[in-house]
Amino acid sequence: MVIALGTFIVLALIFGPSLWVKLVMWRYSSEKPEMPGTGGELAKHLVERFSLKDVDVEVTEQGDHYDPIEKKVRLSQEHYESKSLTAIAIAAHEVGHAIQDQQGDKRLATRTKMVPIVDKVARWSVAIIYLSPIIGIITRHPMPFSLLLILGLSGFIARMMIHALTLPIEFDASFSKALPLLREGNYVSQSNEKAVSSILRAAALTYVSAALADILNLSRWIVILSRR
Repeated sequence: MVIALGTFIVLALIFGPSLWVKLVMWRYSSEKPEMPGTGGELAKHLVERFSLKDVDVEVTEQGDHYDPIEKKVRLSQEHYESKSLTAIAIAAHEVGHAIQDQQGDKRLATRTKMVPIVDKVARWSVAIIYLSPIIGIITRHPMPFSLLLILGLSGFIARMMIHALTLPIEFDASFSKALPLLREGNYVSQSNEKAVSSILRAAALTYVSAALADILNLSRWIVILSRR
């Protein structure tokens, strides 16, 4: 009973935020014909309004995001073409990242530099963990546990650091950039502000579920390696 309850709590912590984000996005995804434009049109308008140099808006199949290297605000097709509150809020959120970039936000710059390195470290760390038994057979000497622990878990720890850095960047894009500009420009009615705030909060928390999944993976590997 205790194990089952513990398992349920862990699963709720890992998948709960992700499900909540999807529920919020779905709840406000219905078309609103009274909206003056689509998510894509709003994003292009905001890029021009704030004179964001060299920033383009385009459709992507890789999920809504801003690419600070290529200077692209990328929106999924459903948000690019939709007049829903979700599309409008997500477009403003991603433009918020572009504004951060133009303002020289050091947190965004640091994250941009760290992500490629962290991705490589994460891939190598997983490979080291899985290949450690083979390395032991070839060298006829088991890899020291302490070294394996450090090398193998470094990727997960690095990813968790990235997620910790990402969260304040996301909240800034939502509530210091997107929400004020939506209010000041009267892009959404006062009656829809509460819904837009919920969507922007969900957008900011997108990475939380990924961070929790990394914590679970880290814990799992510590248990596995401790049995060696």
